[in-house]
Amino acid sequence: MKPIYLAFALCLFAGLKTSPVLAEQQTDYAGYDRFDVRAAHRSMPIAASVWYPADTVIYKAPVGNNIIWKGTIAYIGAAIAPGKHPLVLLSHGSGGNMDGLGWLSSQLALRGAIVVALNHPGTTSGDSSPRRTPFIGERAADIRATLDQVLSNPSFAPYIDRQNISAIGFSLGGTTILNLIGVRFDQTLFAQYCDRFGDAAQDCDFLRKGGVDLDHMPNDFDVPSRDDRIVRSIAIEPGMGFAATEQSLAAVTSPVLFIGLGEEEKWAAADFGPTGSNLVARIKNASSANFAPAHHLTFLDECQPNVAEILKEEGSDPICTDPPGTDRALIHRQIIDEISEYLALDAKAS
Repeated sequence: MKPIYLAFALCLFAGLKTSPVLAEQQTDYAGYDRFDVRAAHRSMPIAASVWYPADTVIYKAPVGNNIIWKGTIAYIGAAIAPGKHPLVLLSHGSGGNMDGLGWLSSQLALRGAIVVALNHPGTTSGDSSPRRTPFIGERAADIRATLDQVLSNPSFAPYIDRQNISAIGFSLGGTTILNLIGVRFDQTLFAQYCDRFGDAAQDCDFLRKGGVDLDHMPNDFDVPSRDDRIVRSIAIEPGMGFAATEQSLAAVTSPVLFIGLGEEEKWAAADFGPTGSNLVARIKNASSANFAPAHHLTFLDECQPNVAEILKEEGSDPICTDPPGTDRALIHRQIIDEISEYLALDAKAS
């Protein structure tokens, strides 16, 4: 055997030795895979990911890690644990992405769920535009198309409990999830909210900087998108709550959990309590939980060491800077526990 091939063979067998295929179900890391979603309303495939309880495994690797984010370790392409598992759909916020929420997806998978996330074109990392942000109907259609595909995918469908489908969204993702359970958003109400709060409204400020005419939003902003396959939902710091119509809020029948972050540094755009849009009191099956000290961006992944200081020096968004006294990892664990209890997942699995 030639030296180069011998070296390759030794590396291959060494890799198999350090990452063996095991017979028992794995409970230290979740399984992870990816697939493309073909959607009629999009010109290109939508990137989607799936986290799940792993059975036999091949190898593990970090997902979503880079010079800013820590990312999450997963068993790539592992077999799925036998049985029927609850399905959780996950929608990221403006400028976010599916792998950046791996800290949440992986832990829900370790507690028994199959978590399907996706990258929304036009509002995902590296492809996020203010003028494409108001297309709430397109985002909801992304979720519906992803749900259609995963339920027909022979690799995943046999493991899904079709009677136990939930949806989680953060920020603009929370807006998307509310739209999917029947909430509609009114252009006039949104313009009035932006006039009232001015630049203090983070979503309005973002749209204005992109040249969006807040008095003439796209028709897609207020389309109906209800999907009755979703039996419960979680809206984490959802945006655009002031634009929700009273009639649509009154018609919501499925349970909704609202999760807030922080107290003194509450974002106007995401305040669903009595000092804000008061969504939690206007939906009859709504409940809420709040975690502090924290703020809106605390929900994002944990950052690499010293990144917060570097971003501050560069004048970048404070995505890694939390309020004094905040323990981002602790807030994440508390959110995981809250969501797991709400979804009746196995808290002992992690």
